[in-house]
Amino acid sequence: MQIFVKKFGTTLISRPAGKEAFLGLQPLMRHIKEDEKIIVDFEGVMVLTPSWADEFITPLEKEYGERMIILHTENPSIKATFETLRKAGR
Repeated sequence: MQIFVKKFGTTLISRPAGKEAFLGLQPLMRHIKEDEKIIVDFEGVMVLTPSWADEFITPLEKEYGERMIILHTENPSIKATFETLRKAGR
């Protein structure tokens, strides 16, 4: 399954919006097979904050762990967010 994060917006900044995006994704996630990869693609996202990512990415990582592949994280905002999450132990 490939998740195009920009479908949730190009400026992803609040914890409630991240939670809403994660909850909106849940009906699609019910159909994922046990061995299926989860590709999370950040192409086109301009701003990503740790609060949004913590509500969206953290639960995906908890559920799918090593099955997740994250693409297009070259944007400085996205890089900084992932560094912050790593430092926070998420």
